[in-house]
Amino acid sequence: MKGAAALPFVGMSRRVMGRTTDSTMRISRIDLFPVRYPMTGHFKFFTGPHGSKGRAAVLVKVTAANGVTGWGQSVPVAKWSYETLETATTALRDYFAPKLIGHNLFDFAGAHEIMTRSIADGFSTGMPITRAGLDVALHDLAGRIEKKSLAKLWGRPAGEPLTLSWTLNPRSLDEVDGLMEKGHKRGYRHFNIKVAPDPRFDLALATAVRRNAPNAFLWADANGGYDPATALEIAPKLAKAGVDVLEAPIKPNQISGYQALKKQGALPILMDEGVVSPVELREFIQLKMIDGVAMKHSRCGGLVSAKAQIELILSEGLMWLGSGLTDPDISLAATLGLYGAFGLRKPAALNGPQFLTADVLERPLKIENGMMEIPTGHGLGVEVDEGKVKALAGGTQFTIE
Repeated sequence: MKGAAALPFVGMSRRVMGRTTDSTMRISRIDLFPVRYPMTGHFKFFTGPHGSKGRAAVLVKVTAANGVTGWGQSVPVAKWSYETLETATTALRDYFAPKLIGHNLFDFAGAHEIMTRSIADGFSTGMPITRAGLDVALHDLAGRIEKKSLAKLWGRPAGEPLTLSWTLNPRSLDEVDGLMEKGHKRGYRHFNIKVAPDPRFDLALATAVRRNAPNAFLWADANGGYDPATALEIAPKLAKAGVDVLEAPIKPNQISGYQALKKQGALPILMDEGVVSPVELREFIQLKMIDGVAMKHSRCGGLVSAKAQIELILSEGLMWLGSGLTDPDISLAATLGLYGAFGLRKPAALNGPQFLTADVLERPLKIENGMMEIPTGHGLGVEVDEGKVKALAGGTQFTIE
């Protein structure tokens, strides 16, 4: 398996992919619905003239020739990556979707090859957040036709309910107690904090959170916001303050900085933004840059790549944590299915339900005592209310046949 994981889209079940060549198992139509989910609270990635309008997403509905449909969701964040609602919509409508019409819906790897030929890769997979929506929709569709959940498609158990982590992104230390209390009232016991670029503020934040939650799993995420020297200085101090893991302390192209942080060993060092495909993940592991990865299928092209990366991490005996991109309901359902299937044990930083105030599901996903059940129905395990989708999209819809 170590050699196989070097390719981005290997590892998919050829039994499923080769299940039938029947023409009814071909993609006949793809519908796209660009939307913005309304939000509450402050989160630094959703500010400014575009972010303040709501959480951008493109809902993707793929219809097979036999009439069965599957849903996915692309979740661009302009302040987190180069992908935006506008570029995602254009790439899906004008490049990816037209080339996938007529494709065998079970051939996930082939679908990714088609998308790569449509928009070339850069350092890694091209437009990964955008293409994740199609990847997820194909998994949902295949699961519905096979009458299997994601876990069963992969031959894995569904898993236990996931414990969640509450995101803290205070603008001042005066906000910390109130934000933590909101999480506690919803049953959360674990916290992830946004840090960088101010190490003094970050140390005070970590100290305050640990004081209020002495038994919590405390996860600091810098989103590449420190320079290497500052990261090396602050990591031992964060560890002393009670932080358990440090995610994305510096930009992903600062390779020697990551090597120095890992060698320092003050905290487990995880990468996020810099890992898109299993190719660079293997390279970063071999370069001794990281102790693990904060996984999210929505940033790495979808479930094909995410599954291969988790398998690689497990084979190397490294750490993986579950996070997301403030995923709305459909993308969140895929995330739950993936993490449940691979038995995630640490609290997952899935903050969509914390910040989003709308949904497009017939039965919305629910959190009880800071935990979420894994959907066990066919495909993603959730049912989309198309009326809600069209209302949220405000009449904007693109159909490719």
